[in-house]
Amino acid sequence: MATATKVVTPPTFTWQGKDKRGNKVKGETMAASPAMVKAQLRSQGIAATAVRKKAKPLFGGGKQKITPKDISVFLRQLATMMKAGVPVVQSFDIVTDGLENPSMKELLQQVKIEIEGGSTLASSLRSHPMEFDSLVCNLIESGEQSGALEQMLDRIATYKEKTEALKAKIKKAIKYPISVVVVAMVVTGILLIKVVPVFEELFAGFGAELPAFTRFVLDISEFVQAWWLPSLAVFFVMAYAFKQAKGKSKEFNAFLDRISLKLPVMGDILNKAVVARFARTLSTTFAAGVPLVEALETVARASGNSVYEEAIYKVRDEVTAGTQLQQAMRTSGVFPAMAVQMTAIGEESGALETMLDKVASYYEDEVDNAVDGLTSMLEPLIMSVLGVLVGGLLIAMYLPIFQMGNAI
Repeated sequence: MATATKVVTPPTFTWQGKDKRGNKVKGETMAASPAMVKAQLRSQGIAATAVRKKAKPLFGGGKQKITPKDISVFLRQLATMMKAGVPVVQSFDIVTDGLENPSMKELLQQVKIEIEGGSTLASSLRSHPMEFDSLVCNLIESGEQSGALEQMLDRIATYKEKTEALKAKIKKAIKYPISVVVVAMVVTGILLIKVVPVFEELFAGFGAELPAFTRFVLDISEFVQAWWLPSLAVFFVMAYAFKQAKGKSKEFNAFLDRISLKLPVMGDILNKAVVARFARTLSTTFAAGVPLVEALETVARASGNSVYEEAIYKVRDEVTAGTQLQQAMRTSGVFPAMAVQMTAIGEESGALETMLDKVASYYEDEVDNAVDGLTSMLEPLIMSVLGVLVGGLLIAMYLPIFQMGNAI
């Protein structure tokens, strides 16, 4: 069995020098030795005057995380450079110089060194599976083999941009209400722990019976004061357990996927998002010349939802047995009629790639509109809830004072 070769990251050197016009320049380069740095600079017309190994930060200086957006931007820039006729290695130099994320710079310098050593772009990217998934590497390899790498990079860049845009919309739909609810809970907790007890001491000197609503709020305040710390500890334990289960248990993830698709409002958005991702990924892989059965297997892994992943694998098995794609999608029971009908038209007209692209665009627009509608609907609802919570607490605290004023 072949063993994977571990890629050794070369050290980073800082350098200073002069270009062909005599201007002072400086920068950073990854290489095996200072001599290699000087050789690289000479090839660029730079005479190095000083080359030093870059010192490591005193306290480790945690690396900046490489985000999917960083990868998407890199692929778009690389596609643009190569479409303009710039060689791969030079394209990496140009793209790297314009990056602000040091971790991304380091990653691309590693890839460039591997390419300079004779590796193909696809095999170099495969050395970094955390940043470049198998789908991207397979498509780039297909482009290299067919001699259409520039067009393939452009298609991959478009795919990644649309995929990341779709993910951003879903995160927006989820994060907005959660953040507002958390803020509401924090504000309410502060009022119950810090503000209400002040009024409780004031009411103790009244010597009169308090209104039922005020007594109810005071009882809640006493409970929260007594149990807020244990409750917070239980919350963090449950959050940690949830994170561990989500990271290690396939059954738990499958359960969450099934539940999420059945949620009111959000379930519909998630369903449309997965269908859009399915159509976009299948369109991209099919256009790259990947056989339909193999493309469906790739799409299943990239679906992002276990319910759809299982359904797509069943579709793949039926297509392998000779069933049409649209018929297999229909019998799976998870794909909407619109997507099935447009797929059928694409198969019958011989324009499956184009129709799948239209399906993806249609459902991406649907998700966009649904998220905007959900946000518009939630804003007044959340403000109303906040008003009731804060206003209710204030009324409960001032109600005894109003009653005393009326008695006087």
